[in-house]
Amino acid sequence: MSHISRLSKKIAAISESATLKVDAKAKALQAAGRPVISYAAGEPDFPTPPHIVDAARAALDDPKNFRYTPAVGLPELREAIAAKTARDSGWAVPASQVIVTNGGKQAVYQAFQVLLDPGDEVIVPAPYWVTYPEAIRLADGVPVEVFAGADQGYKVTVEQLEAARTERTKVLLFCSPSNPTGAVYSPEETQAIGEWAEANGLWVISDEIYQNLTYPSTSSGQAGDQGSPRVRAVSIVEAVPALQDRAILVNGVAKTYAMTGWRVGWLLGPADVMKGAADLQSHLCSNVNNIAQRAAIEALNGSQEAAEQMRLAFDRRRALIVEELSRVPGFVCPTPEGAFYAYVDANGALGKSYRGVTPTNTLELADLLLDEAEVAAVPGEGFGRSGYLRFSYALGDEAIVEGIRRVQALLSE
Repeated sequence: MSHISRLSKKIAAISESATLKVDAKAKALQAAGRPVISYAAGEPDFPTPPHIVDAARAALDDPKNFRYTPAVGLPELREAIAAKTARDSGWAVPASQVIVTNGGKQAVYQAFQVLLDPGDEVIVPAPYWVTYPEAIRLADGVPVEVFAGADQGYKVTVEQLEAARTERTKVLLFCSPSNPTGAVYSPEETQAIGEWAEANGLWVISDEIYQNLTYPSTSSGQAGDQGSPRVRAVSIVEAVPALQDRAILVNGVAKTYAMTGWRVGWLLGPADVMKGAADLQSHLCSNVNNIAQRAAIEALNGSQEAAEQMRLAFDRRRALIVEELSRVPGFVCPTPEGAFYAYVDANGALGKSYRGVTPTNTLELADLLLDEAEVAAVPGEGFGRSGYLRFSYALGDEAIVEGIRRVQALLSE
């Protein structure tokens, strides 16, 4: 029996999350006493707002939260999610078509599981979040990358999407604001892509986890200019309502409310597809932790003041990190309009010697930065294409400046 693999082929083929891998390495070095500054993790450095934590504490006093609850989520939370979706995504979806999941990753996984058959193709605009291709493959689908570089503001065009479409194409993955680039599609761009998808009978899975983290456009003011109007990440189902019968929206409380560890996300869509997703979840995990669900209800229904203060802090940090990264030799850093990432075109820094090392790709460049400058960034290989680095600015102002200045010093030698 030694010739038989201990793992299934499907699981053996999975790649470890590049972002979590880099973050784990950085944390291990920090634990060993090295002063590493990590820009790797995609999570706010703020504590969860007190009123949300208080709601969780109160939930601990109610024994009903210690029991099984509906696998698809607490009715009150599903109602709150439906209200948020109507408010922010322009879709008056019934609460019965909402499923609460263990974070956004589970929502993404289930969305592909309920739509894909073996060989179905999913068009994935790149740079993309590292989990998308793996979730597609786990559903026996085929990810088809469509790449847009810094020269396009990291946004794909309808012409590119059409060139990638085949008779096997079933789904378009859409994410605005984007992880890893922070790019936000304009209302006109979103509408054009949505109309293309609708005209071709495609499903759309739209990841809206960063929809509330947007900032003033650089066309209307400088980054960090909090007096300028912020851009709006228009939902593709609001731009093209006809898509609502073939769209799944994915979202969660993690990013907007600094609740990454609480693990509460959701997906919503047409009733028949959500029935399939609910059946899957009934076998996969049943209900999400009730205490975390109660906290999420307060996050969505309670005061938004703390969330707004965090957003304003991210906007200030956005201006700071773009200014500093733009001073690094060989770096080109477009100003992001959403999320909390700066995505650097680092091709100009490759092929040069730094302290006896000549990186030829961004995997090697990221290793160099970690070893010599004690700075952790995620290489573009994890997001679909070498030549780029992702820097999260979800960390303190002093750390942002200190880390990037270490990079400036190293790459200036």
